[in-house]
Amino acid sequence: MEDWTEGVNLEALEAMGPEELLRWSWEARGTRAAIFTSFQKTGCVMIDMARAAAPELRVLTVDTLRLPQDTHDLMKALEAKYGIRIERFQPDPDRVARMVDDHGEFLFFDSREKQEHCCAVRKVEPNRRALATVDIWITGLRRDQSAFRKATPKAAVVEQNGRRLLKLCPLIDWTEERVNAYISERGVPYNSLYDKGYTSIGCVICSTPTRPGENPRAGRWRWTNQLAEAGKKECGIHIQGSGI
Repeated sequence: MEDWTEGVNLEALEAMGPEELLRWSWEARGTRAAIFTSFQKTGCVMIDMARAAAPELRVLTVDTLRLPQDTHDLMKALEAKYGIRIERFQPDPDRVARMVDDHGEFLFFDSREKQEHCCAVRKVEPNRRALATVDIWITGLRRDQSAFRKATPKAAVVEQNGRRLLKLCPLIDWTEERVNAYISERGVPYNSLYDKGYTSIGCVICSTPTRPGENPRAGRWRWTNQLAEAGKKECGIHIQGSGI
């Protein structure tokens, strides 16, 4: 299969603004480009931007089968407001059942390795299936989210499923304040858990509110908070070659 990414000018993409990048993605690959979101605030902002810049751009998410009701409510609100259909990818039920039989439903409390295994089954594998349907992977990563993400480029070619994809982060250099201002000005729906002290939202139990001054990802897998100080709290989706 021809590698279309060989002709992509990454420097030109780095210079584009978010709306321009979303429009370029649609024009370049059509339905083989998609916004991937777990419905953090940045994902909601990109969905709003895409309605004007690229109305047909797909929106994909991983439903781990352990998402908070607030997240499901937000998905319905976004679909209703923007007239879109969010494509949901779920974990393999046989793999989930085998994992629970082997390690218990709350295995993520036992060790970091088991937490990563749970994330691999519920998040990483469904995300890989979703990635098999695209050539352009658009994410809501921002450099100010963690030390681990500070060096993330706006545009990069990455290896996934034995093939090369273009990974784009249109809001990579936005601050939390800029994201919040956009949401307020545009009336963009967002997860109600943010109003309850959450700063990063994933699965039930594995996401908790954060206190003032804490790392924004301290509420994720709180029982492994030493990783937050190192800026390395990740589920595996955005780590290349992690071995998870």
